Amino acid sequence: MTDIKGSESGKWTSTQAYALSVICLLVGVAVGYLVRGSAPSQTEAANVPQSRSNGMAAPGAARSNGAVQQPTPEQLRQMADSQAAPLLAQLKNEPNNAELFYKIGNLYYDAQQYPDAVKYYQESLKIDPKATDVRTDLGTAYHLMGQPDQAIQEYDQVLKINGKHANALFNEGMVKWQDKMDINGAVASWKRLLETNPNYPQRDRVEHLIAQAQQHLTMSPGTKTDKPAAIAQ
Repeated sequence: MTDIKGSESGKWTSTQAYALSVICLLVGVAVGYLVRGSAPSQTEAANVPQSRSNGMAAPGAARSNGAVQQPTPEQLRQMADSQAAPLLAQLKNEPNNAELFYKIGNLYYDAQQYPDAVKYYQESLKIDPKATDVRTDLGTAYHLMGQPDQAIQEYDQVLKINGKHANALFNEGMVKWQDKMDINGAVASWKRLLETNPNYPQRDRVEHLIAQAQQHLTMSPGTKTDKPAAIAQ
């Protein structure tokens, strides 16, 4: 893997790289419930981290008293820039390679550099506007930037192309509920998910979310609920 300069001691070691890859996974789990556009359908949606299953190798994290420390934004930026460098060089010879743009966007997404991820996803979609996985990830990046309306708009575009896109339907429901408090809209997205994907592996989980959401429709304001926590950064 490409060495990345650390903030204090030159370059990341392979041991450090492994450590921060674990950190990135933990950060992803804490981030929330949404799934990646390209995540396999059998993934347990409610527990999928924001990092990709085939994501980039991560740089190292220091340990203090046995605890892995959180990488700084600067370290995450260094990670993405280093990993993206060879792909950007390749892009000079393949400027119309939509997959390359997508891969670069994924690197920045995994490093929580969402504005940069959006930029490269958009470039990929200029070349291949019907790439539903790319657009689903674009929508989720918008969500993580605090732009739920734009996120929903991208999910809707995905569903115009493929009305059965399970991850777009799942994510749209979560954004409608978490960000917009549109409980009816969330339930509609999840019911559509189950109707169009009758063998959806996490059907029980989605049915539970629907039951939770419908219960909230009858609750008085201020009532304590088990609504999934809003995705936080």
